[in-house]
Amino acid sequence: MNGPQDLGGAMGFGPVRPEADEPVFHAGWEARVLGLTLAAGALGHWNIDASRHARESLPPAVYHASSYYEIWLRALEALIERQGLLRPDAPVPHPRRLSAAAVPAAIAAGTDYARPVAAPPRFRRGDRVRARNIHPRGHTRLPRYVRGHVGRIEAEHGGFILPDAHAHGRGEAPERLYTVVFDGAELWGPDAEPGLSVSVDAWESYLEPV
Repeated sequence: MNGPQDLGGAMGFGPVRPEADEPVFHAGWEARVLGLTLAAGALGHWNIDASRHARESLPPAVYHASSYYEIWLRALEALIERQGLLRPDAPVPHPRRLSAAAVPAAIAAGTDYARPVAAPPRFRRGDRVRARNIHPRGHTRLPRYVRGHVGRIEAEHGGFILPDAHAHGRGEAPERLYTVVFDGAELWGPDAEPGLSVSVDAWESYLEPV
């Protein structure tokens, strides 16, 4: 969806100012929000793509007025309410609760989103491709600012779960994933920063040959 998170090339938000020696968390509540998000996700009622979609579905005025972890918290509240996890009849404790002792191993293990794909790659390194001009109502990882623009395949990474399907309960629908490099002038015209290029990881269905 064309949500408030899709800001590549948008003006009016001021410069990005990296913070020297930036801490992992600026306040204790941010660490708690991260912990709550991970623990709630471990219950198995949604996946990472549904979680991302919940964040990008926040009203733009709310999204842009919220800090990074405020966005996480607001999306988590929506997911918990949607799944009925606070109903009086909800099981306590939840059968899939993540105990404190299990957290280090769970984080170290991570989650593997790579999946086999039988069909051969449609594109190869060096191919010129165009990002499709799509405006789906649901979740997608194709940035709005590259849609309709031409880039070049830099790498092919094998098969991965397709977020567009995964976020909405339509299965994993794995596709091949590519890194596509776009020239800044292709994306933003003559006002682009000289020498700028942008690398985007794009699933195969996002691309068409040139």
